[in-house]
Amino acid sequence: MPDANKEMTLSSLISGSFGAAGQRCMALSTSILVGDSKQWIPELVERSKTQKVASGAEPGADFGPLISPEAKKRVCDLIQSGVEAGAELLLDGRNIQVKGYENGNFLGPTILHRVHPTMECYTTEIYGPVLATMEVDTLDEAINIVRTNPYGNTTAIFTASGATARKYSMKCDVGMVGSLTSLCQNDFIYLVLRGVTIYLGCHHKE
Repeated sequence: MPDANKEMTLSSLISGSFGAAGQRCMALSTSILVGDSKQWIPELVERSKTQKVASGAEPGADFGPLISPEAKKRVCDLIQSGVEAGAELLLDGRNIQVKGYENGNFLGPTILHRVHPTMECYTTEIYGPVLATMEVDTLDEAINIVRTNPYGNTTAIFTASGATARKYSMKCDVGMVGSLTSLCQNDFIYLVLRGVTIYLGCHHKE
């Protein structure tokens, strides 16, 4: 949401999308930017470029290679399918070269923008360092996209409004919903786990 803490949101998007080269079941694969938050896209791209891709044993590496040549090819094919379907390739990590590992299965941070829910790069779990982004005008539009996703594993919202976070959590038909807000004196996180709401922190709003 446009009222979210931009610094925290961008950092979370980058680490959630590219950490472990996106090879984890809870990797963040899609971001829906609501309203004016779409203005953060250029900064998201620039900050993603600073991610250090290297072998997992090197100090300071943000993430390492994919697990196999086949895995890399699969991810590259899904990226290309998005481009061919009309997505904007804002950051292309397919040609990255890591010194000393020129034949490695490395893939740099990649961002596909204006992705549509019918595209294969959205409907298929990419399992690589790729972030698909969408733009909508309202929270209700974002909720509709989430609700119509056939998988419904997990989702999260970044906002400074407890009311917005609660609405999102209650209306998204997803197995696990994370809501992180940045309220000055009422910071809280609450998760909805299969219908059970757990409040973490010293305050929450009804």
